[in-house]
Amino acid sequence: MGSSTVAELEYDASALVFEHGWQSWSPSGWYPLTTQPPRPTAPNHRVMAYRPEITRLASSVGSSPRFEGEGLLAIATGGEVVVVGAKTPDAVPSIRCDVTTNRLVVSADGEVEVTRSSPANPNQALADWADAFAARSTEQSAVRVFGPSWCSWYAYWGKVTERDVMAEVRQFDQHDLSVDLVLLDEGYQAEIGDWLTPRDDFGSTVRLAADIRSGGRRAGIWVAPFLVGSKSETARLHPEWLVPGITAGTNWGQEQLVLDVTHPGAARHLQDVFTELCRQGYDHFKLDFVYAGAIEGRRHEPIDGIAAYRHGMRLLREAVGPNRILHGCGAPILPSLGLVDCMRVSPDTDPLVDPPSGDISQPGQRGARSTSVAREFLHGRWWANDPDCLIVQPDVQDRERWAEHVENAPGLRMSSDPIGALDQWGLDRTRQLLTPSSNRPHPLKDPDA
Repeated sequence: MGSSTVAELEYDASALVFEHGWQSWSPSGWYPLTTQPPRPTAPNHRVMAYRPEITRLASSVGSSPRFEGEGLLAIATGGEVVVVGAKTPDAVPSIRCDVTTNRLVVSADGEVEVTRSSPANPNQALADWADAFAARSTEQSAVRVFGPSWCSWYAYWGKVTERDVMAEVRQFDQHDLSVDLVLLDEGYQAEIGDWLTPRDDFGSTVRLAADIRSGGRRAGIWVAPFLVGSKSETARLHPEWLVPGITAGTNWGQEQLVLDVTHPGAARHLQDVFTELCRQGYDHFKLDFVYAGAIEGRRHEPIDGIAAYRHGMRLLREAVGPNRILHGCGAPILPSLGLVDCMRVSPDTDPLVDPPSGDISQPGQRGARSTSVAREFLHGRWWANDPDCLIVQPDVQDRERWAEHVENAPGLRMSSDPIGALDQWGLDRTRQLLTPSSNRPHPLKDPDA
């Protein structure tokens, strides 16, 4: 479908444009007209952190700024805020703002709603749009409160073992740290897509869940449900379950293929995996890299990528039931409304402030801060935001500023340090910040402040 003009505004040198990125890791924020907003710096980044069918590489972006929002774009100019947004999570148009010498021309490749208001803070216009968008959703539910958590990722990366996690659990009690949920992150599985087969030297996911729960805590687990690694047994045994000719990027030293959730066999497999993880005692599921489920391709059923993604997320909800937690990450933002309980709203943080590639969709504190702040208007309206984990061990760059960001951000509070590696400042800061989330909308910062 081609694009058509939906709004035109007079050029105002002081105007700001809000770009909303496609998924959790896609940069989002308010930008001056003279700024070239962030774009992918490598083809693999384009697939894994942007809307691959739409977004251009930084090397292909022209000299005149062109702003791009996936389902949402806003312009603050002369005291007025013009918000151009999708009408439904089932159809997310790409919205563009082209800057000419005397006009700002906004176009969209699908149906949008244009609203004009004059709030004192432009972010209030985004919040009002989010409220109206949610009100039209039949699947939206009340925002939950989340207890403080610990995640294995930044402590042990992909080499985590059952023994590592339980050693940390013992540290929580020794250091009087409030932890309700213990989340086993990536690394336990033999291969991406073989979720019920642990890595040879990991241990047992069954025993780990039981040991966590025996101490009165909840057990969570990481799964990338729509990814199937090309080296996996799932890919080898069931090629018919994959979307043909489609890649979700290269990671873990292999091509990542896409599970076709519209195929009856793949759908049964997906639900069987999550039914078994529930049986093992896990009740919080961090669903990562789920952008893969929305990539366009020829599936068993003739539906588009967004419809396939939403179908797959509904299959997961059916499998785990209404009371367990679905936690989106690397997830298309608008299409996830009503389907997750909490949502990562930024790229990963990292011990480094800036990613070596310069692409702030990649792990790094700078991109994690800016995109998380830009999406604070979603917290308490659509779900609980996840600004990513608190990491404050001594070798973390600018750890004081990252801790301040986590303290000021709404949503989940999740530590991810090896507790024994913390110095006294890090331990005190972790103890201070491990508190329950609020389910209320957050006071919104003025982008001009």
